[in-house]
Amino acid sequence: MSERVLFSVNHPAQVHLFKYAARELEAEGFETLVAAREKEMTVDLLSAEGLDYVTLTTESDGLVELTAELAKRERRLYNLAREFDPSVIVARLAPPAVHVATALGCRNLVYMDTILRPRTVRLLYHGLTLPFVDDICSPPGMDFHVPFGQSHTVGFQELAYLHPDRFKPDPERLRAHGVNPDATYTVVRLAGWDAYHDIGEKGLDAATRSQLVEQLCDRGEVYITCEGDLPSEYDRHQLAVPPHLVHDLLYFADLYIGDSQTMPTEAALLGTPAIRINSVVGDNDMHNFLELEERELLYSYTDGTAAIDRADSLLSDDDAERWERERKRLLAQQRDVTEHMVELIRTGGND
Repeated sequence: MSERVLFSVNHPAQVHLFKYAARELEAEGFETLVAAREKEMTVDLLSAEGLDYVTLTTESDGLVELTAELAKRERRLYNLAREFDPSVIVARLAPPAVHVATALGCRNLVYMDTILRPRTVRLLYHGLTLPFVDDICSPPGMDFHVPFGQSHTVGFQELAYLHPDRFKPDPERLRAHGVNPDATYTVVRLAGWDAYHDIGEKGLDAATRSQLVEQLCDRGEVYITCEGDLPSEYDRHQLAVPPHLVHDLLYFADLYIGDSQTMPTEAALLGTPAIRINSVVGDNDMHNFLELEERELLYSYTDGTAAIDRADSLLSDDDAERWERERKRLLAQQRDVTEHMVELIRTGGND
């Protein structure tokens, strides 16, 4: 009987994180299944990628509702895993995945690249998860103490799907959806800021957002991707391509700007000038942002006005080749995260 791997996916970005590993394992004879949380376009992405999945819960709003959903997801994940009988559960660090793996006696492999704020949330979350972790992969500088497991260093988890060996941008995919990859355009991301790790933090306010979009429109097309419902005043900027092609859109963009945490890293790794605006920016920022800023592939701000000024200067920059040169230098020092992930699954965590 073939080995089975269960992936737990709670966010659209996690579909990308695990999709190539699932495909590679299937090609090697493993059975794979995705336990999904319905959030934004997660289910649409799973369908577009052709991955087998079961939906466990739907995104909830509010602390009480989120807590109830977490408990429901853990119960349903337990029932699904008991039936599927995996040898390993692969997930982002979260209570359901590590608890269920421990309860069923199978191994877990988890990924984490987020600093949780405030400190009380971090201590609670780590207390509920880290004692149950078998293998955790995280960037340099994020030292997770796993009492009974192993820690592995992975620089940019986005390279599980954006490494050049995995992602091949195709301008024709954009043209098929009415986007001219040769024209000047900007991609804007508006995050929701309602997740447990966003407590006390914020992104773009409405006034800055309106000023930003207005100025960007003077320079070319603007495509907005939004966590939740897109504000009605931006209907004409609705994302023009299906969600699974967003990285093609980012690759050929002249600029990315937004208040999310994942997409600016994706843009920078694709060689697209990236600007990040939110209250998380500061002296204790995460490794991936600091390294990208040092290489001038990414600019981070708490002040919207300064970010808008930077956007204007970047769109006036005619040295587009610099971004690609610096991107190549960075990628030459990074590993293929999917290759490493599959090796950890195959070898029981011994890399």
